[in-house]
Amino acid sequence: MPLTHISLRTGKTETYRQAICDGVYRAMRETFNVPEDDQFMAITEHDAANFRYSMTYLGVARSDDLVFIQITANNTRTVDQKKALFRRIAALLSDSPGIRQEDVFVNLIEVEKENWSLGNGVAHYA
Repeated sequence: MPLTHISLRTGKTETYRQAICDGVYRAMRETFNVPEDDQFMAITEHDAANFRYSMTYLGVARSDDLVFIQITANNTRTVDQKKALFRRIAALLSDSPGIRQEDVFVNLIEVEKENWSLGNGVAHYA
């Protein structure tokens, strides 16, 4: 049950933003065994003054098309699954909407299964 927050600079089209959501969701389905229809995502757009990043940290040449993707998920995946997820997201977003792989920044936050309530005040996985 991943929860995904996507942040990018303002000015991209709805089609562009939808392609990001579609690519991230597809990558999670393919590498993290996320069930069909388990899609919870939010996109936040920021003007230049409120979207800061290093253009060269760790030798990665980033541009103003940088996208931050933060995924909160259960702590049940292996290191190999995480690496596969990162690679797959970068590849899919490179294909559509055409984001350079250097501009795909992914952060995974892992939580215990009992830390979710998907509605009605119920701890669904506890």
